[in-house]
Amino acid sequence: MHLLTFMEMRNPGWFFRTAVIGAQGVMFNMLFVAYLVSPKFVHSLVGYLEEEAVKTYTHALKDIDERKIWNDRLAPPIAQTYWRLPEGATMRDLILAVRADEACHSHVNHTFAGIKQDAPNPFAAEDSHQVP
Repeated sequence: MHLLTFMEMRNPGWFFRTAVIGAQGVMFNMLFVAYLVSPKFVHSLVGYLEEEAVKTYTHALKDIDERKIWNDRLAPPIAQTYWRLPEGATMRDLILAVRADEACHSHVNHTFAGIKQDAPNPFAAEDSHQVP
């Protein structure tokens, strides 16, 4: 969803969109094969990538606060809907929500990297397989 939000803001041309789809295809296949070989490695790698994303969004927040970027720009409607941001939410509100997502993803991936493959999912609620 992060990518869709920022793509909507920028509305890039066909070449950039094609490059993004191509890069996603390459990464998906590389991570798929790597996951077959070592799930722990992939979870660690993704956890570290998410940590870097948290740092990047923290720097973006600093730049917003210093009025270097996105001065008083509103979050796009797609972001307001997905993250349930209030009407009139700013880019700062959006970046806070995205950074929180990335921090959660990092925690989840590092947790999965540190447990046995057959261990129960520590994030699943009891009886989560049952539909109420």
